[in-house]
Amino acid sequence: MEDPLPAKPDNGRPTALKKPAPASTNRISSIVGGESGVGKAAAADKPTQTPLEQRMASLATALRRARIENAEHSAALADLRAAEVVRLEILGDALAPVLAQVPPDCDIFDIAVVPGERPRLFIDQIGFVEMDRDRRTYRFLQDTRHGRITLRETADIDEMVDAATDYIAHRLIEREKALAVDYASGGGAQALRSGVPAVVKEKGSALDGKAYRLFLYLVELLSSAAFFGLLAVIAAWAYKTYVAG
Repeated sequence: MEDPLPAKPDNGRPTALKKPAPASTNRISSIVGGESGVGKAAAADKPTQTPLEQRMASLATALRRARIENAEHSAALADLRAAEVVRLEILGDALAPVLAQVPPDCDIFDIAVVPGERPRLFIDQIGFVEMDRDRRTYRFLQDTRHGRITLRETADIDEMVDAATDYIAHRLIEREKALAVDYASGGGAQALRSGVPAVVKEKGSALDGKAYRLFLYLVELLSSAAFFGLLAVIAAWAYKTYVAG
């Protein structure tokens, strides 16, 4: 028995027979479809974060990172300050032989390292040494009536010792000039000429003032006693003359 021929379409062309899809293609489609279904199910089960929660999480992370950076920065600054203090102490030790030659009665120099935000090595009350921003260069500064000036700036410790030595020498000369002016203007000079120390003269003048005030007090006391005695005599005479007579 013969197979029936395919029916002719209206336009007179035979229609193509549909071929069945391969089994492997059907299997891959089913696997892909299954995996996509599983992914969609997992995404549906996972809780989604709101924008507020995301911002809070990012802020917490930023704060944690900022604290770590701040701690590292603070530790670095502490190490830098410690290095500055050590360099200034080395300079102070190098200046010790120079200070040993200063006259014993001169107390205007007191070299000491003062720690702080900017550690400084003070030579006297107006002159000090500090480290530059590179932490290796010494800067010798002095406070004047016109502001702060830089006397020397160098990274060589020997050059800084020479500059500090010259500064100490000039300060000693200024001290000698000030003492000479004080001697010429009177004050202590007059006491030295008379051979009596100024302190003794001051004590003598204080005693003289006290004696003078005591004398005035006694005069006033005697005057008051004489006045009241005179009043008593007059009262007695008036009583005898006018009352008793």
